[in-house]
Amino acid sequence: MTSSTDSRTGLALLVMLGTSLFFSSNLLFGRLVIGEIAPFTLALIRWGLVAALLSPFMVRERSAIGAILRGNAQLVCVLAFLGMVVCGAGVYVALTYTTATNGTLIYTSSSVFIILLEAAFLGRRIGWREAMGSAIAFLGVAAIVLRGDLSALMRLDFNWGDLIFVVAAVAWAIYSILYRTPALSSASNLALFALVALVATLMLLPVAALEFAYGATLPNTGGAWSAIGGIVVFASLLAFSGFQYGVRVLGASLTGIFMYMMPPFSVTMAVIFLGETFHAFHAVGIALVMGGVILATFPVDRMWRQPKVPSTGNVSSSQ
Repeated sequence: MTSSTDSRTGLALLVMLGTSLFFSSNLLFGRLVIGEIAPFTLALIRWGLVAALLSPFMVRERSAIGAILRGNAQLVCVLAFLGMVVCGAGVYVALTYTTATNGTLIYTSSSVFIILLEAAFLGRRIGWREAMGSAIAFLGVAAIVLRGDLSALMRLDFNWGDLIFVVAAVAWAIYSILYRTPALSSASNLALFALVALVATLMLLPVAALEFAYGATLPNTGGAWSAIGGIVVFASLLAFSGFQYGVRVLGASLTGIFMYMMPPFSVTMAVIFLGETFHAFHAVGIALVMGGVILATFPVDRMWRQPKVPSTGNVSSSQ
C-alpha cells in the first residue's frame, strides 16, 4: 500500500513539473505567432478549439451545466471575460508591445493580487509574511515595468504591453477567486472549463470579425498552426488536466508550489527560442517577484499534508 502511494505521489510530482512547463509555453507560442495572427483571432481559435474538444464533458453533464446557466449565467460570463478575453486576447495584445520575459514576470504577481483582493473583499486577514511578500513582489513588478529606470516614472514612460500584463494579472486573480464559487461546484472541472471556454468564444467572435474587416486573416502557414496547436494542447488541455491531477494527489498547497517554476521556464525558453535579451532589470525583477510571491504564498505549515479526501471542487488553472 505504501509503495503504491509513494509511486502515485512520485508520478504526480513529475506531472506537476511538466504542468508548470506547459503553462509556461503559452506566452512562448503566443509570441511566436502573434505577428501572423491578430490577437482576438488567436484567442478565438484557442478557446473555440478547447470548447470543441471538451464538449463531450458538457454534453455528459448537461443537467448540471443547465442549472449553472439558469442560476449563474452572469458569473459564467464574468469568468469568460476575465479569464479568457482579458487573460487570453488581452495577453496576446500585450505581446505585440512587450516581451514574453516581461509578461511572465509581471503575470506571476497574480498570486499576490489574490491575497490582496481576498483581504479587501472577503475579509481575509493578512499576516506579516503576506504583507511583506506582497510589497517585495510589487517592487519587482515596478522594476520590470520601469525597466530599471526610476526616471521613467516621472516621465510616465511605460511600455503599454507591460501595463496590459498588470491588468491581466489582476483579472486572473479575480477569475481565480470567482472560479471557486460553491454555486459552480455541481459540474466537474472539465465540464465547467468547457462552458467558460464556449462563452468566451462567443464573446471573442465579434471582435475577431472586426479584425477580419480590417484585414486580418486566418493563419496560413504550418508554423502558425503548429504554434496554435501548442497553445491548445500544451498550454490549455494538458496544463489544466495536469494541474487537476496534481491537486487530487498532492493537494492544492503542494501543487501550487510548482507554479513557482513558471518564470524560470518561461524566461529560459524566451531567451533560447525567441532570442529575447535578458537584462539586469529582469534579474532584479525575478529575484523580487519570485521572492515576494514565495514569501507571501508558500504554505509552510501545510505543504506536506496530504488531502484527506480527493479534491472534486473547482480549481482554476494559470494562463
